[in-house]
Amino acid sequence: MRAMQRVTAKICGLSTPDTVDAAVRHGASHAGFVFFPKSPRHVSFEQAAALTMRLPRHVGRVGVFVDPEEAVVDQAIRIGGVDTIQLHGKEPPERLAALRARHPGIAVWKAVPVRTRADLDAAARYRPVADLILYDAKTPEGTLPGGMGLRFDWALLDGFRHPQRWALSGGIDADNVADAAGRTGARLIDISSGVESAPGIKAVDKIAAFLQRVATL
Repeated sequence: MRAMQRVTAKICGLSTPDTVDAAVRHGASHAGFVFFPKSPRHVSFEQAAALTMRLPRHVGRVGVFVDPEEAVVDQAIRIGGVDTIQLHGKEPPERLAALRARHPGIAVWKAVPVRTRADLDAAARYRPVADLILYDAKTPEGTLPGGMGLRFDWALLDGFRHPQRWALSGGIDADNVADAAGRTGARLIDISSGVESAPGIKAVDKIAAFLQRVATL
């Protein structure tokens, strides 16, 4: 029988050299950089460039966007050095297809906000155009689309037919990541607020504790 792939983790919303270094040192598979001015985790293209330069080749460089303009994505790739586009807005599948055509070689991920099984079913329309589907908790209208520490009912994923590549986010931290991965079968966990001391302020000790826990899964 084939062994189950080990669990990996993306630390999202990084903005300082020490937290990027901690993510690398403790084994993160991906580092996320937010390009959304309304977010407390927003970074400039120049900030992102300085941070992505610290990453070894095997760590993915994920740019996180919310209904972005073309120029924002272009500069995040050209200046910021990202190799993956993660979309957290209301982008339709056609937008993902257009981005794939415009940026060959760049992976395109789509975050799908989840509160009900119908939200999961809606994710199916992104399967042909997304390299990965990220299931995240649906946040209240008018708030940020992610990074708020909310989680959805993981039981909604029971028996759900996933795309080939998918990840889990929303309200996960060092204390419940083992339950999250074991309960859902997720092999990639995306975390942001769960390793923060305050909104937008990543904590080196929390990054270390979280990734050390993931390494045991």
